[in-house]
Amino acid sequence: MASVRSVHAYPSTSAINNDRISYLGAKIPPEVEVMVKHLKDLDKDMFRKILKAVVGALEGKDCREAVKVIEQNSLLSEEQLSFIIAGAHTLLRVALRLPVSALKQEVFKEDLKELRIPDDFIADFSNIVYGNRRPILEDAALKQGIRLPTMEDLRWRVDVAISTSSLSRALQPSILMQMKLSDGESHRFEVPVAKFQELRYNVALILKEMNDLEKRNILKIQD
Repeated sequence: MASVRSVHAYPSTSAINNDRISYLGAKIPPEVEVMVKHLKDLDKDMFRKILKAVVGALEGKDCREAVKVIEQNSLLSEEQLSFIIAGAHTLLRVALRLPVSALKQEVFKEDLKELRIPDDFIADFSNIVYGNRRPILEDAALKQGIRLPTMEDLRWRVDVAISTSSLSRALQPSILMQMKLSDGESHRFEVPVAKFQELRYNVALILKEMNDLEKRNILKIQD
């Protein structure tokens, strides 16, 4: 695809409207804001050609040749085309990460309308996110995503060092852990009791904060 150049800073668009946060987050990604600026005078047919190339990229296809043809047959500069592609790619990629039950079509359209994207373009974006090609796009996203190994097994025991070169560690308990990952690797490490208690406290604190967030109305999934 066309090379994406650095995005210049433009006045930030607020992502909060009537106490509801946009699906793009609390702050609109800069590439999306710049894309909107270049959509104002864009021909609808040209927009659809660009969108087709972006969808192809999301499906894992090599779209460099398609982008090259678009550049040769339009009045857009390479920089303008790069901005539009980058913004459209981010806009769709973030939307496709969310289940349909969490991001209703009406809410999606309203968020794009708040960005001042033309109505015809909003309809095209919506047809991609909620159309019959969504399963293909979701499957491609899973295959392209970076996956870290998961933990399959964790074993631990408490150990007390009787003889050690450090007097401060003598007779001090510690926790020995062995972790087996899904990629077959095993890792063994030692955790001082104080650090284990700190880890336990922080995990409990995070779980409490997650429960508090789930109770807020703006984050509840509406039927």
